[in-house]
Amino acid sequence: MDLEIRKDLTSNWFKTLQDSICHSISELEKNKIKFKSTTWKRNQNKDEGGGEYRILKDGRIFDKVGVNFSKVYGKFPKHFQKQIPGAEKNPNFWASGISVVMHMKNPLIPAMHFNTRYICTSHDWFGGGMDVTPSKKDENERKEFHKILKKMCNRHNKKYYPKYKKWCDEYFYLPHRKEARGIGGIFFDYKKNDFEKDFKFVREVGTTFELIFKKIIKKKLKKKWTLKDKEMQYIKRGRYTEFNLLYDRGTKFGLQTGGNVEGILMSLPPIAKWK
Repeated sequence: MDLEIRKDLTSNWFKTLQDSICHSISELEKNKIKFKSTTWKRNQNKDEGGGEYRILKDGRIFDKVGVNFSKVYGKFPKHFQKQIPGAEKNPNFWASGISVVMHMKNPLIPAMHFNTRYICTSHDWFGGGMDVTPSKKDENERKEFHKILKKMCNRHNKKYYPKYKKWCDEYFYLPHRKEARGIGGIFFDYKKNDFEKDFKFVREVGTTFELIFKKIIKKKLKKKWTLKDKEMQYIKRGRYTEFNLLYDRGTKFGLQTGGNVEGILMSLPPIAKWK
């Protein structure tokens, strides 16, 4: 399949998924609060793509949720070039993706994150994943979450779940705290063996995330919480912030390739605390 067709297929899917996820979020909020949409360009002086980030704040469910779509192209800065596979000798790149971060009003509902992306240098690959970060332990929720992920992965390849779960556990880890960010999920990168199979998997990762967040939210929406629960959530959000600013690949990639700063940092919670 021609590379330009692959680019169109992937970026169109990410945009469609952005619309679908935002629609689901609005339905959960009973359409009483609207997303604020911002479109941006990578370079104001020439065509290097851009994107759209949508943020909803102060809902009955969401303290803050961001849904970001991007499609950018151009040249990597020299200092960043060597860090990207296939860009060592040729700085030209094309990248598209979607990322979602959810911070909840009810502290018993975990924060949730998802992203998928398609990057082209001298070769092209998919990356992405999802993870869940509760501020209060819920073993049943953890088991159910991983059960859904395993079932989804197994439909594509029985090696995916153990491999991508392990990768997620190692990736979403704060070495300076010696603790995991949350209860894990799946994480994958440099996926480039078979475009059609890989793209099919990436699409199902997206639709599965949508299924998961609706299921978790509906189950816990009406659960009563205390101020102590909320304080625990704020502390956990502090950890979340530390990870995203210090270690997150997407944050680094976006900031070092001229992405929109507000869109990249939409992952940060509205309120976080440190002790």
